[in-house]
Amino acid sequence: MNRSTINESIAQARVVFSHFNINLPPFALWGIEQWQCAGPECDEIRDCMLGWDVTDFGSGDFAAIGRTLFTLRNGTVLNEAYPKNYAEKYILDPELQRAPAHFHRSKREDIINRGGGNILIELCLATPENTRSRESFTIQVDGCTTRVNAGDTVRLRPGQSLCIPPRTIHQFWGEEGTGLKIDGVAYSVSGEVSSVCDDREDNFFLDAMTRFPEIHEDTERTHYLCHEYPTARQSELVIVV
Repeated sequence: MNRSTINESIAQARVVFSHFNINLPPFALWGIEQWQCAGPECDEIRDCMLGWDVTDFGSGDFAAIGRTLFTLRNGTVLNEAYPKNYAEKYILDPELQRAPAHFHRSKREDIINRGGGNILIELCLATPENTRSRESFTIQVDGCTTRVNAGDTVRLRPGQSLCIPPRTIHQFWGEEGTGLKIDGVAYSVSGEVSSVCDDREDNFFLDAMTRFPEIHEDTERTHYLCHEYPTARQSELVIVV
């Protein structure tokens, strides 16, 4: 994946989030020099992988299979210093762009339509062999029990949410033509509230994918991604924001 694509997508996300009055924490704007000076007071950001997250999952086709997210808060299963058992993200949803079909081994998540157009979510259960089940099942939409068939698509209008339990295969995307139009592309914004997010170990992709792809440095980075932060500078400096 090209660094220029990452830079452009973060810039676009900031524009769209701002339009919907979604305010990010100050470290969302930190550039390279600020992070290179940041001390151990920022270790929770580093260790819990908060911040910008842009990926094409190794697809080579970011417009079709990709994600731009910002993680606001998270715990970690690896370090008792971070006891939070919850996580929260904002997700940029250009029309028709989606993550690959996947499920989580342990994470339970609510997907919330935060603004723009409709969010479409395709769902089915995973079998013990980690394939698509043909069983029908129930899910919770805005706290109401809803029965769906394997492969059904649920439409979330702005303000609506859906709970995705562990081992539920899902893909979701902005419905074509229903979001905020910018330069010919319609954008929506979804949110994710979940149990602790462990993107290194908890995801199971049905096809061969990688969560954090190799990056081609075709230009200078404008921001560090959540898995790229430099080691804390050992100093008494505390960043004032």
